Amino acid sequence: MVRRRVCEAGGRCQWFYARPDARLRPGIGVYRGFRSTAGLAQERLVVPSGRVSLLIGFGSEMRIGRAGVRRESGDRAPVHTSVVSGLHTRARVLGHQGDLHGVELTLAPWAAYRLFGTPLGELADTVTDPADVLGRRARDLAGALEAAPDWHGRFAVLDETLLRWAAEAAPSRGPSPAVLGAWQLLSRTSGAVPMTELAARTGWSLRHLENRFREQIGLPPKRLARILRLNRAIRLLTAGSSAVDAALGCGFCDQSHLSREFRAMTGMPPGRFLAARAAASPWLAG
Repeated sequence: MVRRRVCEAGGRCQWFYARPDARLRPGIGVYRGFRSTAGLAQERLVVPSGRVSLLIGFGSEMRIGRAGVRRESGDRAPVHTSVVSGLHTRARVLGHQGDLHGVELTLAPWAAYRLFGTPLGELADTVTDPADVLGRRARDLAGALEAAPDWHGRFAVLDETLLRWAAEAAPSRGPSPAVLGAWQLLSRTSGAVPMTELAARTGWSLRHLENRFREQIGLPPKRLARILRLNRAIRLLTAGSSAVDAALGCGFCDQSHLSREFRAMTGMPPGRFLAARAAASPWLAG
C-alpha cells in the first residue's frame, strides 16, 4: 500500500511511502518517493543514521556537502542526479534549486554489502554516483523507475529488482554470522555495549572485528556506536528529555560530552540543532 503525504506550503512537495516486500525486510527500509516543485532553493540536513542510502533522481540536480564546512568563493559542492551514500560520521547538507523528483531507499549496511557486491569500507564517508558502485544495474534501475506510470509501479519495480539482486548474490557475499550478530547487538543497545564485550561475543580479537566491520558494515564498531548513540540522543531530546538525562541515558560521560558529539557529527550544538529541526519543514529536516 502506498501512503501519500503533502507539505503545507501549497502542496508544492509530496512524499510517497511503501514498505518493501517482506522477503527484503529487515535489511531494506521503507521506500520513499518525493516530488518538490517549490521553485525556491532548499537545503536538507542529512544526519548520520548508520544506514546506507540509495537515491535515484529523475533528472534534477543536487549538491551535497559536509555540514559546518565553509567553501571558498567559487568552490561548489559536486552536482549529482542520483547518489549512493555509505555510512558517514558527519552530517551532510543536500541542496537543490526547488525542483526535485526521485525515490530513495535505505539499507542496513550488511544488506548493502550483500546486494551491492562491494566492500562497504569503500563507501564510508563518501557520496558517489550509483553507476560507480552498481554499474549497468544502476542505469537499468533508474530507467525502469522513471518509466513506471505511478508510484505503485515504481515501488513494484524496486521489489522486483532488489529480489533479483538478492537471488543473484553469491552466498559468500553475505555478512558473516559474527558480524551480523555484533551489528544487531549494537543496534539493540544504541551503541552502548563496550567494544571489548562485543569482540568477546564474536570470539575474535577487537582488531579482527574492526577489519571485518570495515569490509561488511563500512565503519569499525566504535565509530558505528557513536552514530547510534547520537541518533538515540536526538530521539530522546526530541521527545522532551533534558540534555542531562539524554546524556546519561545514551552512555555519554556528561552533558558536555553530549554537546561535543553533536558539534562533531552535526556541526552544531544540541539546542541549535533542535531549534533548526523544529523550524524546518519535513523536507528540510534531517
